[in-house]
Amino acid sequence: MLKIFTTQLSGIFTKIINNEEFQIEDGARLLAQAKFGDGSIYLHGVNEMEAILIESSMGAEPLLHIKELPSINHFNSLNETDRVLLITRFSTDEAAINIALALRKRGIPTVAICNVATPDNDEITLSNIVDIVIDTKLAKPLITNSDGKRFGFPTTMIALFTYHALAYTMQEILDEY
Repeated sequence: MLKIFTTQLSGIFTKIINNEEFQIEDGARLLAQAKFGDGSIYLHGVNEMEAILIESSMGAEPLLHIKELPSINHFNSLNETDRVLLITRFSTDEAAINIALALRKRGIPTVAICNVATPDNDEITLSNIVDIVIDTKLAKPLITNSDGKRFGFPTTMIALFTYHALAYTMQEILDEY
């Protein structure tokens, strides 16, 4: 099972690098704009994705000037020079959509990291709201057991990989200037 999990996980990482390269670069450029102006980069992780905020602020390589996104009731402290990185499991996550809509209303550029789920009918998704979406490519658990049930859904691990790709790309951009 561990070899299957590792192979599947490696496949997801490869899909992200091969298919999301331009979105990662565009997202890094958008976030880097906060550094060039007087803005800040705010991060919000929905549910288990809060782990990315901890990594970005207290990890071995913290992202400078990263701040936790204030509650939706305090978005008036944000301005157009600020940028937001919003991370959730699926692009259809209701809490993330509500945050993204409030940010859009205030004109705050936003990058999302999530699985781009296929919406039902006219369902609103993060893809319709935020400026840039980086697809984690993780739609379902990676392993099937002997009963046909799937398990192994490493959402935080995939999001953390994607975050690091974004952060490293942003650092390259900042180093050029």
